[in-house]
Amino acid sequence: MTSKLLSDRRGSRAWKVTTATGHLALKANNPEADETRDKAAELAQEDRHLLQLAEAGALNAGYRIDAGPWTGGRWLAVQWIDGVPVRRAFALARGPEGDRPSVRPWLLTIARTWAARLARMHAAEWTHADVQPTNTLITGQGAAEVIDFTLSCGPDTANRIPYRGAITHITSPEVAAAILATPDTTHVQVPPASDVWGLGASLFWCWTGYRPASYADEAPRPEKLREIATGRTLDLAAVRPWEFPKFETLIRACLDVDPGGRPTAAEVAAW
Repeated sequence: MTSKLLSDRRGSRAWKVTTATGHLALKANNPEADETRDKAAELAQEDRHLLQLAEAGALNAGYRIDAGPWTGGRWLAVQWIDGVPVRRAFALARGPEGDRPSVRPWLLTIARTWAARLARMHAAEWTHADVQPTNTLITGQGAAEVIDFTLSCGPDTANRIPYRGAITHITSPEVAAAILATPDTTHVQVPPASDVWGLGASLFWCWTGYRPASYADEAPRPEKLREIATGRTLDLAAVRPWEFPKFETLIRACLDVDPGGRPTAAEVAAW
């Protein structure tokens, strides 16, 4: 058996482990890290979510391999997905040279399969709640695979770490407003429409190279959330690398400021 350290940041570590039967991804908290969040508790929560999602039919049962405690906290092993993060996969599409016949159906396939993964969760009354470019991998076949279910929101909100947002840049206006209006200890339940916003925002960001909302990188998080809560986004036509009307229509629909005006994930998948 061999292992390769993939990341060591924000209080957690991840490895690619190769065994005689294949590959797996192993995650564990780093008890020596200078991190205020309890990563061991987050890993325990993700493990519970994986079991519940599989039981609800929202996730393949074979994705979770095993989990448990160790002397420094918790570990979790899941199926290895051979893919690259969306932003890296979109590198060619972000430039003018991406405007070619082979790229257009490839982009639509990614959007379709990504939405289909979310739709499966939504049908089981779950939301991913952390839809973002680094939590989705693009395989060699051009299909999207969703990972990292730590923050996912299910029908049972008891005994969970309160949801207070994920990556700021992909937060939907309604979730941003709810976070700003409630104490840090209050759980904010993420609705399916917010996952759809996250999908549209991720596609916008990875295709154009620009985050949908405009604010300074050094701005405090509450200031960023207040701007996001307005629902204002950059003009896609002004920042797109090349014209692709069908893809642009899909992104704009996902970024409708009215959650009820957005298509469902199932509708996006069938676009």
